[in-house]
Amino acid sequence: MANISVQHIPLIVLDVDEALAFYRDGLGLGVLSDVANGDFRWVSLGVPAQPGLSIVLSAPGAGRSEQDAQIIAEQVAKGNFGPFVFSVDDLDATFEALAASGAEVLQEPKVQPWGPRDCAFRDPSGNMIRINQAG
Repeated sequence: MANISVQHIPLIVLDVDEALAFYRDGLGLGVLSDVANGDFRWVSLGVPAQPGLSIVLSAPGAGRSEQDAQIIAEQVAKGNFGPFVFSVDDLDATFEALAASGAEVLQEPKVQPWGPRDCAFRDPSGNMIRINQAG
């Protein structure tokens, strides 16, 4: 069997620039590319601890019909996609940085009954983001 890995994870956001501030400035992901194609734009962000993996931010209308884009935008705003789960080596510092940035806090850091210590936020578009303490 071939060696397989994940290369891109698409993440639909309502406003790429707002989302970029959350993921780049708040979570510390690095911009790998920022591509415009007509009215569409997507930004690929690198995950420092996982070279070769990128999270690709794009708007609901990127390559979709207007009707589909509207439905997807409504679902994103409701937080119906995800949660998207990240792992960090310093949960408390990450929590404080994101909370100070104005991100919507859903849950402060705590140990979950199923094991991990984590916290939760909504990104500016409404996507639920959970962050686990690594190790």
